[in-house]
Amino acid sequence: MISMPSGGGELRKTSMNETNRRKTGKADTLLANAVEIAREGLAPIAKSEEIGEHLGAKSEGERLVTHSFECLKPGYRGWHWVAVLARVPRGRKATVCEIDLLPGGDALLARPWVPWAERLRPQDIKREDVLPYVPDDERLDQSYADTNSEELDRRTLEELGLGRPRVLSAQGRAQAAKRWYHSEQGPARRGDIRKKLPENTCSTCGFLLKVAGSMRTMFGVCSNEWSVDDGHVVSMDHTCGSHSETDVKMDTSPWQPTPARLNELDVEQVDI
Repeated sequence: MISMPSGGGELRKTSMNETNRRKTGKADTLLANAVEIAREGLAPIAKSEEIGEHLGAKSEGERLVTHSFECLKPGYRGWHWVAVLARVPRGRKATVCEIDLLPGGDALLARPWVPWAERLRPQDIKREDVLPYVPDDERLDQSYADTNSEELDRRTLEELGLGRPRVLSAQGRAQAAKRWYHSEQGPARRGDIRKKLPENTCSTCGFLLKVAGSMRTMFGVCSNEWSVDDGHVVSMDHTCGSHSETDVKMDTSPWQPTPARLNELDVEQVDI
């Protein structure tokens, strides 16, 4: 055992050192000293002036070390370049096997992505904008026919205005109807905007509240907070992009995904 050949002794010594490094987490000395190799390996993703000082080396496993460099790229405060080096067993040459740009603890990061449906607010809606259809909208219920004759009689008396000193005359109603019908809430719209709006009119919208009396066949009140006409009197043949039954056609993306490709430029073939 004492006269063991030097080759075998070298092999045993190397194996024991690697075992100790695995247990203690100590970086491989050859890989930890290969700072310039790691810096040069970042060339495909970083310019030389964007790579700052060496921040340290960390052992990631057996014969695997990660080198970190300060990132001087504008807009990337707190980020750092990383290059992972490896070597084959008993090899004396470090090889770059992975490079990346990673954020640190105080790095500037983009805000979390908020979906369009959650980001949009009612005040962002324009008259020509069309909203998507919401099948389970909590603001709408299924409509039913009214067959209660007593309720119909009570509503008729209320619409006649009984109990009030005065009600609108025929002339007053005609003037109001003309004024409302020729307003922005009437059917008259600019041709370029009208083409963008859906064919559905307010008469079929679930957010329409009908007015009382003879006006009920011509006008209603919009109760949709997502509409620019919210709280306004609208004609039955008026329309907007916030109709309860409106839906937006989903177009496919014009950008075709690029198939994944294996980059073999930095692959080093090792003969064992």
